[in-house]
Amino acid sequence: MQHYESEAIINIGVGKDIGIRDLAELVKEVVGYPGAIQFDTSKPDGTLQKLLDVSRLQALGWQARISLRKGIKSTYQWYLDHQGRFRQT
Repeated sequence: MQHYESEAIINIGVGKDIGIRDLAELVKEVVGYPGAIQFDTSKPDGTLQKLLDVSRLQALGWQARISLRKGIKSTYQWYLDHQGRFRQT
């Protein structure tokens, strides 16, 4: 992006869609949460698809090197390693 000079917006993402339920299940698995996930079906679902168009980014030669699972896992591990630093007393 240091050499990107267009005013066009660049979306950052991997170009793959994942449903909220699938994402919740993935997070549950990664963090080892043993409980059930509950959804409030009385609330609106919102936008059915939240997939970003990453074609401009890919045209610049960029591709994600970290999978969603690996990114969640490393972020969770970072949180576990640093959580004591952010707690208020």
